[in-house]
Amino acid sequence: MKKTTVFFCPVILGLAMAFYSAQGSPGLDMVLSRAGDWLITVHLNGGFAMIKQTVLLGALLFALASSSNLMGKDQGFDGLDMSLGNLFRLSGARSRSISAENFTGEKGKGGMATTGTNEKAARDLGQGWKVSPSVRIKGGETFTVAEIQGPGAVQHIWVTPTGHWRFSILRIYWDGETEPSVECPVGDFFACGWGKYAQVNSLPVTVNPGSAFNCYWAMPFRKSCRITMENTDTEEMTLYYQVDYTLTQVPEDAAYFHAQFRRRNPLPYKEVYTILDGVKGWGHYVGTYMCWGVNNTGWWGEGEIKFYLDGDTKWPTICGTGTEDYFCGSYNFENRENRQYQEFSTPYSGLAQVIRPDGVYDSQQRFGLYRWHIMDPVRFEKDLKVTIQALGWRRDGRYLPLQDDIASVAYWYQAEPHAPFPKLPDKDYLEVR
Repeated sequence: MKKTTVFFCPVILGLAMAFYSAQGSPGLDMVLSRAGDWLITVHLNGGFAMIKQTVLLGALLFALASSSNLMGKDQGFDGLDMSLGNLFRLSGARSRSISAENFTGEKGKGGMATTGTNEKAARDLGQGWKVSPSVRIKGGETFTVAEIQGPGAVQHIWVTPTGHWRFSILRIYWDGETEPSVECPVGDFFACGWGKYAQVNSLPVTVNPGSAFNCYWAMPFRKSCRITMENTDTEEMTLYYQVDYTLTQVPEDAAYFHAQFRRRNPLPYKEVYTILDGVKGWGHYVGTYMCWGVNNTGWWGEGEIKFYLDGDTKWPTICGTGTEDYFCGSYNFENRENRQYQEFSTPYSGLAQVIRPDGVYDSQQRFGLYRWHIMDPVRFEKDLKVTIQALGWRRDGRYLPLQDDIASVAYWYQAEPHAPFPKLPDKDYLEVR
């Protein structure tokens, strides 16, 4: 009798766990009672075959239970893909945040600094009183903003950098890769590429007074995430930052976030501007930001955007009808009442910035535009190329190929590995004034 009881201990544990999981986490007394009833039935009926089958069944149920409720909080909802529609749902995902007040994001380690950029201001109050709210990055140096072990996802990034925004290069690496999946001047990444503040009020990117850059692109990773900021300037910069992320299981079909910067100044005559090329693999294109500096008078946005998908060569699969059309505007973005360009910033598209000539040194007309393909991602299975034409008008009604100053950021998700990016232009070529 004692041997039989001891032999059944693993079975009791397995059955208890299985009942616990299956019954939606009922009281422990109910679990043990039901498992005990089953044990008594098996014991009374006797028979080695029955015992063997019960042991195997218990082991199987234990394995099933181990991947369910008992081994942590309910993983039915992974805490990703957040919206107002699922904000009420509980999740076993763990919230973490990295900043200059908690460089590692470790639980219970925030605000412990005794030295930092504001240690003098906090000298009377001491530890815990905003001693280290920022970091300083010397010219030519790269600072590691975040290093995270997964699985998990970055859900929000906030930065407010000083200095020339084209000279601060944001890079993000996934799962130990040596080539970045994100490489952009920080201003361009956050849809403010001209080095001057413009409010952006969209779903994945917001720019708020006075120079608060925010992004909400979901950035899942399986093994690790590393975020760096390189200061290519000769002068020191100050960086305030916060990286909010969650540690959770990542769906098998989750792709990795990518963003790539390009610039042509000026665009050669009769050439199209390439937003993205050389992408290989399976993924979907989710957004475009463009800095467009015009070098002619007159309208500059007749050019068509083209998406070449999965082996397209001469002709694209998707072809737009005009620059302002692609950015979800119409008729030159013109306010017909005052005959001026009309800035706008909406969840999915915007002409967020219009820099008008002042008649002296700010001589060029410049524009900042974004288009997010959140509801209409451009999906590809093998490869992707994206181009846009720069077209104005000649005085006789023919198109005029423009030679403008154009820069862009392309945003997309894809399965890794990704093709290496083109070499980022040097500091002198990046500069805008």
